[in-house]
Amino acid sequence: MKLELDRTSGVPLTDQIVNGVQTWIRSRVAHPGARLPSIRQFAADYAISRFPVIEAYDRLVSLGYLDSRHGSGFYVSEYAHAGLSGMGTCDLTNAADESGHLLSQMERGGELLQLDSGSIPVAWRDVDAIGQAIRHVSRSDPASLVDYGTPMGDATLREHLRNRLAPLGIAAQSQQILVTEGASEGFDLLLRYMLKPGDTAFVEDPGYYNLYGLLKLHGVRLVGIRRTSSGPDLDHLHAMLAEHRPRAFFVNTVFHNPTGSTIAPPVAFRLLQLAREHRFTIVEDDIYADFQADPTDRLAALDQFEHVVYVGGLSKTLSSSLRVGYVVANPAIVRDLAAIKALTTISGSRFAQAVAATLLERGAYRKYLDRLRRRIAEAQGSATRTLEAHGWELFGGPASATAATASAARGYAQTGGKFVWARVPHMDDSTRLAACGEPLGVAVSPGSHFRPHGEPSPWIRINVALTHDPRAQAFFAAAAQLRG
Repeated sequence: MKLELDRTSGVPLTDQIVNGVQTWIRSRVAHPGARLPSIRQFAADYAISRFPVIEAYDRLVSLGYLDSRHGSGFYVSEYAHAGLSGMGTCDLTNAADESGHLLSQMERGGELLQLDSGSIPVAWRDVDAIGQAIRHVSRSDPASLVDYGTPMGDATLREHLRNRLAPLGIAAQSQQILVTEGASEGFDLLLRYMLKPGDTAFVEDPGYYNLYGLLKLHGVRLVGIRRTSSGPDLDHLHAMLAEHRPRAFFVNTVFHNPTGSTIAPPVAFRLLQLAREHRFTIVEDDIYADFQADPTDRLAALDQFEHVVYVGGLSKTLSSSLRVGYVVANPAIVRDLAAIKALTTISGSRFAQAVAATLLERGAYRKYLDRLRRRIAEAQGSATRTLEAHGWELFGGPASATAATASAARGYAQTGGKFVWARVPHMDDSTRLAACGEPLGVAVSPGSHFRPHGEPSPWIRINVALTHDPRAQAFFAAAAQLRG
């Protein structure tokens, strides 16, 4: 390693050392495991003080470029060539696929039926109640139209959220709740707080592609854990824990995206045991909680925030435009997250939070949810019957009907929500299904979009609220005629 240090440039020596070592590692001349000069030797070689060398080495360790081995020295990290970010830059290449999926969905032509959409039809939303709440807030709190909110979020809204968590068995105080701009900001804050480049995180396979993209954007290594109809595959999780040391495991508890499955109680208990044994944090994604009429066990309720951080929101049900999410954790974590939020976004939308609080306070949201749940349940039943009639295979479908009945008797619904995860038998790659839909005016995404590293998949996500459309019916029939 040969660096050029210029004491007259005005750039601090620490920054020059960090930039020089990064360039050396990125050139791939240095192999993972290569030993760097000791701090004393480096300082002597370049005739400088040891202090900038100490600071530079510490910074390179934090950025994931170097490993520090006690009593041995500093070595090039084995992850240094794996798309780590550095000096405030991000590796957008690793996140491009996931962001591309999202952008392509949002930019599709309006003439196509977006059968894989994550949205609820406008006609199903309570637009009148939202309009009334907006007018009320505009009159009663005009400052909310122009002023900043607080990093923690609207106090009244947090109190309502606390009350909504209680029926789930989650005992939280208002100071344990941080309101965010949708769940996506909650995940982003948690990644900034919990993980650094080179860390390993477990994710569900299949799962939420936007989360995959965020993790890759932060330089985090993803390891997929198979999702079954009762939750993460515990055998697979055991095997991966023998090979990896994750800092976090992101788990979608209820009405999982994209399979619609719900974690069974025995799986939930074992997940918490493993988190304690292997010292990783579970980030519980419960963004679809309000679609569930009869609450099931939440990891946060069983754990009471020792090893679990809980993420929820109202955007999936109430309004995608209002962008109201929240993170629930122990008070120390919430304070740290609020500090990060103050530096990154200052605060959320005071107006959107006031509107959401008004809807909760007046009972409009509760009445709306009653109607929405009935519609979703009816659409789930209709979609299931239609797909099965055309010979499609459903995730956790007919073969597990007995298990589903037994699960219901124990108090938990096996599948539900607004998604069905389905496939045409004997077809290994659902890219062909996407190609089949376009001439029929139907847009669907290949199942590979929902896998951590874009692996081929025979499955596709279907929004049950849209399956009554004649174009969807024609697509189901045509796709069933395809052969693998």
